[in-house]
Amino acid sequence: MADNSSGDLVDELAGLDFSAVSPEEFARIVKGLSAKQLGEVMHGELRSRVLREVFGRMKQQFRPEAAGQLQALIRWKITGESDEIFETEISAGACRVGEGRSEAEPRTTLIMGDAEFLKLVSGNGNPVTMFMMRKLKVAGDVGLASGLTRYFDIPKA
Repeated sequence: MADNSSGDLVDELAGLDFSAVSPEEFARIVKGLSAKQLGEVMHGELRSRVLREVFGRMKQQFRPEAAGQLQALIRWKITGESDEIFETEISAGACRVGEGRSEAEPRTTLIMGDAEFLKLVSGNGNPVTMFMMRKLKVAGDVGLASGLTRYFDIPKA
């Protein structure tokens, strides 16, 4: 896919049935795209579809045995053509995901651009490196943020 022009790439991704794409296949797609290409495809309805699909899968990717008795609200702010807010609540060995900002106070907030978000959730980005390079900003509990990947099955490309 990486060899395609951006227009072809957007058309190809727009035609994908994301619900039929495995996490591993998604990771390979993201790995094959540059940050610029990732930014170019994350517009309009396609951006909304990708974000909803990724957050919709978090419950299935959740590892309750790793979370134990953790109780935390994680707010995700994905910046791009607009700011999108999602929240992940981990409580009593379960994971719930909601779109939009609740009134609850998050234990940690992760702020990143579209390309960084896609790299992070597809296992193609190192969260520590992203944080050190200020591509990923963390407000609140940095310790929780640094350990989030252990609570989810992150695909490998």
